Amino acid sequence: MHQGIEFFTATCLNWQPLLQSHDRKQIIVDSLNFLVKDKRIWLYGYVIMPNHVHIIWCKQPEWLNKNVQQHFSKFTAQQLKFNLINNSADLKNYKSTQNDRDYQFWERRPHKATLYNRNVLEQKLDYVHDNPVKAGLCDLPEDYTYSSARYYLLNEDNELLTHYMDHI
Repeated sequence: MHQGIEFFTATCLNWQPLLQSHDRKQIIVDSLNFLVKDKRIWLYGYVIMPNHVHIIWCKQPEWLNKNVQQHFSKFTAQQLKFNLINNSADLKNYKSTQNDRDYQFWERRPHKATLYNRNVLEQKLDYVHDNPVKAGLCDLPEDYTYSSARYYLLNEDNELLTHYMDHI
């Protein structure tokens, strides 16, 4: 199995439903698209929930010593701020208590785990795809738009994704 496959979870500040709207979910999709097109990562799976995201990815060789997770978090936070700038009522919910920033959109210390074997990777992928079902957002994993489930369960094309079996 390819070394360095990671499971990454970023949670919205205080579990707020920041990603409830489609335009904010699209910010996450666009960021993942950039990371894939710029050959920073191989993306194996994802789900974008109203208050968090789960991602299974692997850094490409030129990016092994760089913090792609930090780039993703910083860029998406900036884009979310731009999205909220005209909605001061919502934006104030993300006012930072830290001196190094005005706003904070992601919880500090996101969860990250390296997936060392196929069984663990497939368990995490199932977990990612079942997330919207367990949250009551859909009946079947493949019914949820902002997920990689349709790629795996229905063999639907998705230019963002690389099948994990390509690196096992």
